Amino acid sequence: MNIPFLDLKTQYLTVKEEIKSAIEDVLEAQQFILGPKVEEFEHNIATYSGTKYAVGVSSGTDALLISLMALDIKPSDGVITSAFTFFATAGSISRLQAIPVFVDIDPITYNIDPEKIENAITNKTKAIMPVHLFGQCADMEPILEIAEKYDLYVIEDAAQSIGAEYKGQKAGSMGNLGIFSFFPSKNLGGFGDGGMVITNDDDLYKKIKILRIHGSEPKYYHKMLGGNFRLDAIQAAILVVKLKHLDKWSQLRRNNAEFYDRKFSEAGLLERNNVILPQSDDKGKGDFNYHVYNQYTIRANKRDELREYLTKCNIGTAIYYPCSLHLQPCFSRLGYKKGDLPISEELSKRVLSLPIYPELGKEHIEYIVAKVTEFYNSV
Repeated sequence: MNIPFLDLKTQYLTVKEEIKSAIEDVLEAQQFILGPKVEEFEHNIATYSGTKYAVGVSSGTDALLISLMALDIKPSDGVITSAFTFFATAGSISRLQAIPVFVDIDPITYNIDPEKIENAITNKTKAIMPVHLFGQCADMEPILEIAEKYDLYVIEDAAQSIGAEYKGQKAGSMGNLGIFSFFPSKNLGGFGDGGMVITNDDDLYKKIKILRIHGSEPKYYHKMLGGNFRLDAIQAAILVVKLKHLDKWSQLRRNNAEFYDRKFSEAGLLERNNVILPQSDDKGKGDFNYHVYNQYTIRANKRDELREYLTKCNIGTAIYYPCSLHLQPCFSRLGYKKGDLPISEELSKRVLSLPIYPELGKEHIEYIVAKVTEFYNSV
């Protein structure tokens, strides 16, 4: 059996004709940059997320960058964020010469630990950027309370978690700004790069729309320095189609995660502590967090050896993330050292993500769990 980590081809076949028709409409209209299709997608995302506004941009990374620009984050300003996430979260902060302030994570959810945020606040802190990692929202209630107490902005990095919910609110809708990524591997993925900023703030919405076209308003007149952050109409047209299927795909991911959980439990790997499963705060009831499983990430003993064994068995895996951000060489100037954020550092050595895409069959999951069990029985 050959099981890729992600199978985009199979998903494409289920929406192929819809997507071809949507692309053809754009080709016929010859409107490729912004325009009606982007506006339609923005409206649909705002409605889906429960916000007043959505602004399509060129990537998830650019969504983070333009959000920080809209909040006037300046050199030497501090932005508190997780150390255990994709590089773009901290990279966007540093690109504005602001200072990423790394906080350790909750060992259960892998999201930023709210209890550690307040101690990281200084007189230079301007914002908090929680990351909704792997498809699950961070614990936003205490984060928002801290932000209000210290008059800080909140930017939700929901790049991996569109459709996830926290106490009935959609990911990205709770802070001043929220962002999504439509990179092809995301739960809602395009055929290239794309991103979105969502907000309920009238002024931020207007500002972001200006910033994405080089700060021009009206055309060729620039009151501020922006960038080329526009979303392509073809990507928007594709994503309009795929958004209609997102909730169904998210539920299939949740079903696969539940089946993984059951099979790992039956295999006895949990009792022997060889594998720790991803934990969802909703406990299957949806009363706290609704997890959409962009990744199904286990903690595994002998992680690297297990991954090598699964590769030999033709099972695709991935490591998100092998090096905590505070230890990345480009952030050495910040003065962090090994041991400063022990949970992030420990998890970077043990996490392994298994296939979880909606089209994954039960027979595939059974095979994967069998091979994981086989590995641990042999060591």
